[in-house]
Amino acid sequence: MPDIKAIQQELLAGKLDGWLFYDFHHRDPIAYRVLGLTPGMVTRRWFYLIPAKGEPRKLVHRIESHALDALPGEKIPYAGRQELQKGLSKLLGKSKKLAMQYSPKNAIPYVSMVDAGTVELIRSFKRTVVTSAELVQKFEARWTPDQLQTHLQAARVIDGIMQQSFGQAASYVRQGKQLTEYALQQWIVEQFHANLLHAEDPPIVAVGPHAGDPHYAPQPGTSSTIREGDLLLLDMWAKTRAPNSVYYDITWTGYLGPEVPEKYTRVFDVVRAGRDAAIHFVQDAVKQGRTIHGWQVDRAAREVIRKAGYGKYFVHRTGHSIGQDIHGNGANMDGLETQDDRTVMPHTCFSVEPGVYLPEFGIRSEVNMYIADRQARVTGAIQNEIIPVLA
Repeated sequence: MPDIKAIQQELLAGKLDGWLFYDFHHRDPIAYRVLGLTPGMVTRRWFYLIPAKGEPRKLVHRIESHALDALPGEKIPYAGRQELQKGLSKLLGKSKKLAMQYSPKNAIPYVSMVDAGTVELIRSFKRTVVTSAELVQKFEARWTPDQLQTHLQAARVIDGIMQQSFGQAASYVRQGKQLTEYALQQWIVEQFHANLLHAEDPPIVAVGPHAGDPHYAPQPGTSSTIREGDLLLLDMWAKTRAPNSVYYDITWTGYLGPEVPEKYTRVFDVVRAGRDAAIHFVQDAVKQGRTIHGWQVDRAAREVIRKAGYGKYFVHRTGHSIGQDIHGNGANMDGLETQDDRTVMPHTCFSVEPGVYLPEFGIRSEVNMYIADRQARVTGAIQNEIIPVLA
């Protein structure tokens, strides 16, 4: 059940007349989370309006009239097109300025769930549609204390699996046994299962040029063998199986040899400096009570890497929101792919993961940051140098 009063307070503060939810065939998972709905059979359109003042109202098709019964408010049924139009007019009432899961020019794709035609339909009633991006952060992306604990629990386990994974690679190399990227990936997946962790997708295991591909996915039969002298990049993410648990997501690099070559340490030092610049920027702002935006965090890391001469090799945003999905619906640390102007707000979490991707190898260093009321912290272990795995 949504906290109607809290939502209405935010609507009034934002000078909005209402938050209009809409779904068709489960296209908007955000709506289900904010409203606390369990997805059922949805083959017809439904609308749910939380007005800034007064009782909510819902518009549902007659053959799925129970779709929103778990929510409070007057029910308006419809069947045909004309009845839908009439029902929408009644639903909207005197509301003029409405928030929807919409992003102007699709600037923030994660909240752009409502199709253009539906936005046009609402505008045809002489209503103004604005983005719900900040509302989504406040009522979907912020963590409860229990969710934070699931994150920290996953962090402890995954930090351990990360170190064990480098040890597994070292063991095979020392024994002269073949270990492919894919085989190590599957071994990590087994460790997740053994520790009751869940991940929608398997981790990234990459050596050599594959580490220069930010989203490389090793495949059976085509992945590279991990050999002595290789740079090994591991990116793993998972969450506990507790209800509403949230992800932990990290990337580390290791070198299959006793001493890390200077060409690798030079790039790692640049990436680490960019990572730390972003971390310190966030920590200082939160401590001082300053409002900051996602794009500013990205800039803090990107400027360090640009000034070191690697700007064109940093080809993705600095970080992403983390939630029940690995890519959550809060602010991303992004001034490259988008200009994410959402505020970095308390009780949210995001990754900080700058990287430099060269043709022969790539290096990324990733941590997670959680924002408390007056403190920002990294929630797990921090890598400060490339691990010489065979040392």
